[in-house]
Amino acid sequence: MTSNTNLSSILQSTRCHNGQSLAALTDETPVLIVFLRHAGCTFCREALSDLSVARNAIERRGVRLCLVHMGPESQAKPFISEFGLGDVPRISDPTRALYRAFGLERGRMRQLFGPTVIRRGMEAAAQGHGIGAMVGDGFQMPGVFLIHHGKIVRAFRHETAADRPDYAALACDTPSQAAHA
Repeated sequence: MTSNTNLSSILQSTRCHNGQSLAALTDETPVLIVFLRHAGCTFCREALSDLSVARNAIERRGVRLCLVHMGPESQAKPFISEFGLGDVPRISDPTRALYRAFGLERGRMRQLFGPTVIRRGMEAAAQGHGIGAMVGDGFQMPGVFLIHHGKIVRAFRHETAADRPDYAALACDTPSQAAHA
């Protein structure tokens, strides 16, 4: 993970698809930044589906979503729009520089293909999340960060690709809010 000085610089230089800096976005309101795996990953699809369901609860807390992906914007917009999230700020990070800046590493074999991951992958696929063409690094691990005024308030780094975070709970900026999520 980067220092606060480096984080500030990274947030200033990172632009969403609409041209707004990530720093400006986090100064306006708390932002739940969701780093996705590659678009063909069943867990990426599951995450977008979960975010679509949790979106109202997240936004009622005054938190805005932002998605980070590894594909080109021209491909991400229609893919993300399939889940009703087409208006959510997006960041294309094909070099994974932002992933690294947030301490999100490439997964090891067990994190990506262990028995639990395979079982959960089959469950997610059976629920209609399926798989698709890999766009990006298939070994990149995902994560979720609540950021406000350029500071990380809460972080969730996946232990395995199969982890399924509670996005609404992560969008709470105090422990008491999280207890009522």
